[in-house]
Amino acid sequence: MASAVARPSEWVSSREVRELSVSVGDPASFAHRREDAYERFLKLPLEPNPLYRGYGYFTNVDLSGLQAARTGAAPFRPRPLEGAVQVVHDAAGTHAHLPGELEESGVRLQTLPQIWAGGDAAVASFLPAHDEPEDRLSALSAALLNRGYRLEVPDGLPVPIRVQDLTILSTPHEGLSVRRSIRVGREAQVLLTEETYSTAADPGGQRLASSNTDVTLGERAKCLVLTVHAPDLRAVSLQQRAATLGPAARLGWFWGGLGGFRSKTRNATTLAGTGSVVDDLQIFYGSRDQSFDSSVHLTHSGTDTHGQSITRGVFTDQARGMSRGLVRIEHEARRTLSFISEHAMLLSKGARSDTIPILEILCRDVKATHSTSVHPVDPEQVFYLESRGFEEPQSIRMIGEGFLSYVLDRAPVTGLRDLLYPLLEARWNGADVYWDPDGRRALPQLGVTGTEGSPEWRFDAKLR
Repeated sequence: MASAVARPSEWVSSREVRELSVSVGDPASFAHRREDAYERFLKLPLEPNPLYRGYGYFTNVDLSGLQAARTGAAPFRPRPLEGAVQVVHDAAGTHAHLPGELEESGVRLQTLPQIWAGGDAAVASFLPAHDEPEDRLSALSAALLNRGYRLEVPDGLPVPIRVQDLTILSTPHEGLSVRRSIRVGREAQVLLTEETYSTAADPGGQRLASSNTDVTLGERAKCLVLTVHAPDLRAVSLQQRAATLGPAARLGWFWGGLGGFRSKTRNATTLAGTGSVVDDLQIFYGSRDQSFDSSVHLTHSGTDTHGQSITRGVFTDQARGMSRGLVRIEHEARRTLSFISEHAMLLSKGARSDTIPILEILCRDVKATHSTSVHPVDPEQVFYLESRGFEEPQSIRMIGEGFLSYVLDRAPVTGLRDLLYPLLEARWNGADVYWDPDGRRALPQLGVTGTEGSPEWRFDAKLR
């Protein structure tokens, strides 16, 4: 019997890829890369590593009818926050706003059409030299690249920069593939908030929301990337984030997975500079038939580097989750401190999660540890709360929220738990999260603070 799910070759044709290439004005070098990515998309598996193919839970993906070249009317776009860089990716294209005072101070922002207008040299500076897709979705993302920008923050900029990045799905069979190139100069500070939502319009089938973020930090630079991923429950998502840290640089990844049908996240951080630090924090809430597949890769190549990865997920109904983390400590990475933690809570018999931490240590003068668990709600904790007058569903919910708050409270953003709670509450109540016409879903002004464990995160001023 033939499968009801269309083959990848039926998701998008080579003709449609060529039409997209023409519509966005690809330089010759990238037109070839786009065609090569499409050929890889047809041949590559969803999961390249055979050890993980039984855990990916990426079944029933059918992106047939995907229309990455089509444009439409822009949904509601909120006003830029005062003094902030704003970039909105939607059906109409990429809309960017750079405040005049930041432009005068040397901040540079170019959208994809502006980069492409620079020809092959601009493409080479925008894309990594060796950026070959390793799996089907990453190849599809490269083949359908249709949104993006490059942001360069100069050395020594005294004012912390807030970047508000919004991706809004609003049309049937939509395909948005966004690429960001972020360069933060010496001693500069950036807070990038990346949010993905959908309008309430019928998607008319599954659609693609792909994101690829590349960050390079100069000496003593600080960058916090806060992602809120809450598209509709028919969105297939791929979130790829990579970073290279210079001496004494500090990077914070935070990922909040609340929406989407099938979601993959791939974080790869290279701590190359002496004394560089990374905090990789992730939370997931999965219900119905959602699945989340998370991968964190920390590579310590410099001396005196510190890294931690903390992932927590709560899954109910028939939801699925997988988190795998790899810490690799190179031969010369002396005095490395690294920690990886992956824990999941299951609220129903149909839910499932797998946690797979790996340490690859090639240097003796290091300290590296890991912890992992998958477990149901502790009945003793439920009983305790019931003895205090709470009903069982409310007790389970309080325990689950506290489980995720362990991560939220470690992110150096003031009041992050309160900001994300309305989204988490909606998902916990079984409701979908949609982009509001009045823009209330966009994150407001934020303050970056220290935490008890990481007081040095504190920026000099509030970021708007």
